[in-house]
Amino acid sequence: MKKTIGMDRAVTRNWRPATRAVRGGTQRSEHGETSEALFLTSGYSYDDAQTVADRFAGEAEGMTYSRLQNPTVAMLEERIALMEGAEACRAQASGMAAMTAALLCQLSTGDHVVAARAAFGSCRWLVDSLLPRFGIETSVIDSADNDQWEAAIRPNTRVFFFETPANPTLDVVDLRHVCDLARAHGITTVVDNAFASPALQRPMEFGADVVAYSATKLMDGQGRVLAGAVCGSAQWVEEYLLPFQRNTGPNIAPFNAWVVMKGLETLSLRAHRQSRSAVEIGHAIEERIARAGGELRHPGLASHPRHELALRQMDATGPIFAFDVGTRERAFAVLDALELIDISNNIGDAKSLMCHPASTTHAGMTDEARIDMGVTEGLLRINVGLEDVADLTEDLDRALAAAGI
Repeated sequence: MKKTIGMDRAVTRNWRPATRAVRGGTQRSEHGETSEALFLTSGYSYDDAQTVADRFAGEAEGMTYSRLQNPTVAMLEERIALMEGAEACRAQASGMAAMTAALLCQLSTGDHVVAARAAFGSCRWLVDSLLPRFGIETSVIDSADNDQWEAAIRPNTRVFFFETPANPTLDVVDLRHVCDLARAHGITTVVDNAFASPALQRPMEFGADVVAYSATKLMDGQGRVLAGAVCGSAQWVEEYLLPFQRNTGPNIAPFNAWVVMKGLETLSLRAHRQSRSAVEIGHAIEERIARAGGELRHPGLASHPRHELALRQMDATGPIFAFDVGTRERAFAVLDALELIDISNNIGDAKSLMCHPASTTHAGMTDEARIDMGVTEGLLRINVGLEDVADLTEDLDRALAAAGI
């Protein structure tokens, strides 16, 4: 393939974020296409036997098999790494493939993980159910309490694992404090940044070692494909992540990688617009929720206990907020009365979506675990899309009224 100037790291590292999102990682073939080429191939052919032997031995550059390299996937990985400020990135088949790989690639029997209690249901399943099966000890803490991180450290603690803002409670972790603490004890921080994306927050700027994504969410942004990504240092990716991925195969399809690349071109525009809309809608209904005895949670609102911290860590505070209406019956009544906003468990979409986490994204957890992390029966989570704010506010007002709120 003919390389463009965009593949010269010395040049691309000097580009500003908006330019990286549009042009980072781009390679062009001899045809000079302006939209990245889609390489739908599982394997590659070679000019001679020695060439393939050298490639498999790591002594020559070039593709060997699409479980290891694919030109389209490589472009996506380079672009995400540039946006994140990471040395390297490996794309994954889904967000949960990314989270699983980021943990299992570096953990062994006898290791210990400290994880945030507020997390996506499947992430909690990894911590609560999967890791212990392999003799990996886990501790779950209140991630918003800085003291609990240090108190949970053991001699065998290997990883801190958390999401900020957290799904669906919008807990905010003090990135600088936790990452500095981890580094002082030789612990690797793994941050799930799906609620923010690199357009709104870059954990590595605060000392994070590994950043993992569900690229299904804001990066794609239009509910089209499943995708994930894991970013880290070149050494960490080469030593830990690449052997795991090579031999277990949680790879993204080239078509999905191409779709996510198209999403990245407009990520910043969408994420900032949706963040502004979420704050505006939150202001519009917050008092109404409070009068009904509920609580609205969004880090962009002054009522959030870590509002100031969120503003320091994030360029904007994201499109997702949650509010509690007291009971499951009321929550279902709100959902059933919606006319514009879709009932759906996805986030990051250009369309506004709402769900009841206790019966969807966190349904696999025990009642006790859900209550402990703040996922109550009355909690609703909304992803604010790109529709007109006035239309969305009217839809919520109508649905809340129908539920007697």
